[in-house]
Amino acid sequence: MNKKIEDLCNRQVEREGYSSNLYLAMASWAENKGYPGIAAWLYAQAEEERIHFLKFIKYINERGGHAVIPAFKQPPVEYKNVQKLFEEVLKHEQFITSSINEIVAATLAEKDFNTNNFLQWFLTEQVEEEASVRTIIDKLKMVGSESLYIFDRDVITLRTPSGQAAG
Repeated sequence: MNKKIEDLCNRQVEREGYSSNLYLAMASWAENKGYPGIAAWLYAQAEEERIHFLKFIKYINERGGHAVIPAFKQPPVEYKNVQKLFEEVLKHEQFITSSINEIVAATLAEKDFNTNNFLQWFLTEQVEEEASVRTIIDKLKMVGSESLYIFDRDVITLRTPSGQAAG
């Protein structure tokens, strides 16, 4: 495995692992604030990010590289409200998309077509992730803070399982 690509993929290992921890912290906040549906959505997201984390680790090792398991920084534990929390989710997913795009660009420059192919699944996944979170934010804006009970009850139905694009 090309060293530059290996380093970028190891950086993504850290980012995917942090993503899982971030969503766990958000789920804990939501559960603590009395939003079990939102917490369930976030716990499911955390598990999905853990799977992404493992995919990168296994891929690096399968290609003859060495996946490095990093320490993770502490994610935020407080949020102003549910809408702000989901705005942070969207911002984070956009960051992850940018990070994966950077690796894709490097694979093309280095002519590492195997890694480029591996990353195509992640590109599709990120489109789904961002669209899902935008839908949640749009619905939160529609219902306002007065209808959070109903939103919390129904939010889990807005989740698209990993790799299953809506439509």
